[in-house]
Amino acid sequence: MATTKKPKEAITPSDDLIAQAIHEGQALITEGKTKVEAAMAIYRHLQESPREVVPQAFVEGASLTPKGALTYWYNCRRELSREVSE
Repeated sequence: MATTKKPKEAITPSDDLIAQAIHEGQALITEGKTKVEAAMAIYRHLQESPREVVPQAFVEGASLTPKGALTYWYNCRRELSREVSE
């Protein structure tokens, strides 16, 4: 008999949380802040989100390309883990 494994349930952020993170990133870009600062602000809101959600928010909120968004996601994840460990 085949058993079916229950998939891990990913934490899915609410649409409001995603919209708020994107809005904050756009506001920072409008103020003249860097894409790094905008991406980090977005990441702080969505750090518990699935990997697919955060780069898409970077594209919309920090004006990044899809490939650049993955790089920023990785770098933001590393930076935040360093901050937490200190």
